[in-house]
Amino acid sequence: TASITNALAELLKANGGIIQTDHEVDSLDDIPSAKTVLFDLTPQQISNIAGDRIPKKYKEKLDAFEYGPGACKVDWALSEPVPWTNEECRKAGTLHLGGTFDEVAEGEDVIWKGKHHDKPYVLLSQPSLFDGTRAPEGKHTLWAYCHVPNDSKEDRTEVIENQIERFAPGFKDTIISKNTITAQGFEQYNSNYIGGDINSGAQYFKQLFGRPVLKWNPYKMPVDGMYICSSSTPPGGGVHGMCGYHAAQSALKNEFGISSDKS
Repeated sequence: TASITNALAELLKANGGIIQTDHEVDSLDDIPSAKTVLFDLTPQQISNIAGDRIPKKYKEKLDAFEYGPGACKVDWALSEPVPWTNEECRKAGTLHLGGTFDEVAEGEDVIWKGKHHDKPYVLLSQPSLFDGTRAPEGKHTLWAYCHVPNDSKEDRTEVIENQIERFAPGFKDTIISKNTITAQGFEQYNSNYIGGDINSGAQYFKQLFGRPVLKWNPYKMPVDGMYICSSSTPPGGGVHGMCGYHAAQSALKNEFGISSDKS
């Protein structure tokens, strides 16, 4: 939440750090000289920004990094909670809607082949059930997304709503307003989301470990003082902070001689 972000920002500033926004970086010349640089970027962007400073073979591996399916996300304002048929669904902050195993598998397989699916697997969050600050009194908020082919421009609002309606008849009647962002819209919003890939890279077996390249310390680039701390490093996408944690631990140890017993 914003509370976590604000707390981290205040901690940084309290220790003399400076946060600068609205400053586009196209090359390393666009940032101040520093002993250590941590890139919270995907391999494609790192290659573009630092390509002339990194070894050719390493750059080739960054350029070969593969991105996964995109996402289409919808945010809703609701007049009441989602009327789930299953009462247990009314007690969960996050839900995974997909039907049978075969249906979920087929839906995801189709997406990886570059096609859309009429009954997609949907990840859904209903935060206002547990946090009253997420909506006006008596109202509710909801968001959900489904996977789509990378760089898709299709608005999948209708099929997402149909999946929810399938498990919560009457859901559509609770909608006050909504906003949709397509896979292409995701990349426009955040250039780290290549083609709408919110995981910063395909998460199949090879790229779970070789992320962005297969090496003992994937966070340290083969250039003095340069590190990657984005979700394009292990353990990949998700709200866990471990990519940044491990990158920071590596930088502290290698650049400043500070070693932590925790790992």
